[in-house]
Amino acid sequence: MSDYDNLPSLREYVSGEPNKNLPELNEAALRWLVASAKNKISYEIDWLGVPVIQTPQDLVLLQEVIFNLKPDYIIETGVAHGGSLIFHASMMELLNHGSVIGVDVEIRAHNRAVLEQHPLFKRITLIEGNSVGAETLGRVKQLVPAGAKTIVFLDSNHTKDHVLKELQSYQELVPVGSYLIVSDTFTDEMVKHGAADEHYRDNGPMAAVTEFLKTNDAFEVDEHYDRLFVSYSPKGFLKRVK
Repeated sequence: MSDYDNLPSLREYVSGEPNKNLPELNEAALRWLVASAKNKISYEIDWLGVPVIQTPQDLVLLQEVIFNLKPDYIIETGVAHGGSLIFHASMMELLNHGSVIGVDVEIRAHNRAVLEQHPLFKRITLIEGNSVGAETLGRVKQLVPAGAKTIVFLDSNHTKDHVLKELQSYQELVPVGSYLIVSDTFTDEMVKHGAADEHYRDNGPMAAVTEFLKTNDAFEVDEHYDRLFVSYSPKGFLKRVK
């Protein structure tokens, strides 16, 4: 049992705005997302000394998911510089429970060197390989025992076909009540505003999520995690419901 399990909620004492101006919020969020994407603002953020390349709002929401579920494992595809791995590991450390698995087709030497000397690397396992390759998937599944409470965070190759393959490949590792989280679903929309490469027009993570959900009723979008509006992952928090 976690020390946090019996923590009473203070939500009843916190007053939000029940009648939000949704058009205003959506318009302001879109303008900021376009401007921040064009100016690569997310590249300015470190987490415990390592570039994380996420919005502060998305990190806060990821913290909520991890705290609420207290997972045994978080699997992340797409390591990049490793800041998200350190973020996940820091949450595991605070909860005194869980391990992180990072998968990337190429873990560059300078990134690996920093990660391996980070104090939180004790909670991280790195796997180099194509996230949807049979060998890589086999190695991941060897590390995750049956019945484990697992969150999967997809943040590697952002093309529709690749993300769709990841969704199909990793869904079995996500138990009912947990999440497949697809990063950068905003890319498809950013193309329309000149803030993402034309290559992603109708060919990004959101297109993959849409296709995945057409034939899979085991998952649904949890819109609770869209409530901060400024997000690189709108409609990307997919909850397993059955």
